[in-house]
Amino acid sequence: MNNSLEVLKSIYKPLKYTIRGKTTILKTTSGDFVVKERHNDVRSLFNYLKSRNFYNFPKLIDDSRKDLNVYEMIEDVSMPQEQKMDDLIDLVSMLHNKTSYYKEVTEDKYQEIYENVKSNIEYLRNIYNNYYDVYLPQKYLSPSQYTLMRNISKIFLALDFCDNEVNKWFDLVRDEKKQRVSVVHNNLEASHLIRNNDNYLISWDYAKVDTPIIDIVKLYKNEYFNYDFSPLLEKYFLRYPLNEAEKKLFFILIALPPEIKMLENEYQNTKQIREKLDYVFKTEELLRPYYSKNQEEE
Repeated sequence: MNNSLEVLKSIYKPLKYTIRGKTTILKTTSGDFVVKERHNDVRSLFNYLKSRNFYNFPKLIDDSRKDLNVYEMIEDVSMPQEQKMDDLIDLVSMLHNKTSYYKEVTEDKYQEIYENVKSNIEYLRNIYNNYYDVYLPQKYLSPSQYTLMRNISKIFLALDFCDNEVNKWFDLVRDEKKQRVSVVHNNLEASHLIRNNDNYLISWDYAKVDTPIIDIVKLYKNEYFNYDFSPLLEKYFLRYPLNEAEKKLFFILIALPPEIKMLENEYQNTKQIREKLDYVFKTEELLRPYYSKNQEEE
């Protein structure tokens, strides 16, 4: 990458350049450009999106090098964070709507998803059972251990919920021969929306064609702590209605509790346990109205 970047500097002759993580910004007399590592064929992706009347991405200036892409720099206009997330939901629902189609799948496609989720549940259950067995007999617990043990029943309830729901989900889809797919950005977070004369999605490095719920799962896991997702989900479901099986799988994937790995530092342990328990509590609160509504209807 360094050699290619030096070549680009010699071509664009920047007045200055700024490195932000894996991104380099070149400020030149002919405009500002963003240089990023190349992970996939973005040009083909953007051409396809344009064919579907979706233009909300930065202009690709140069993709002639195998390791780097050059994009036009889009200046971000300051806006309230809540409005930014609202715009992001609008944009991703439009992306999914404009690129959706039904894809033929083999008979073991849903079986594979089912087994992966069940395996993940079992993996997490073993981890938390082990914590329970080790900490329960101890007379004195550290703050992190005490916090985990005091709330571990919530984690087991979340795992039981996912286990029961994935069985119901599989009953819905086991005989399906098609799956609804779309282009998924696959890297959604609030900072990847840029507002200028329009809204733009950046960082398309991991985009692919798959079930649209991947985008909303990743967005939730990246931003659950920063936003109230209840109105955001309602908006997404209104703009891009999920069928029963899609919605159920989405709920399962966000309800899976995150893994807790104990570290050497007690402060860091207490902090990460508190954050991951917050995820469990917030997700339970988010999902409760949907399941209360289902019970009332039944």
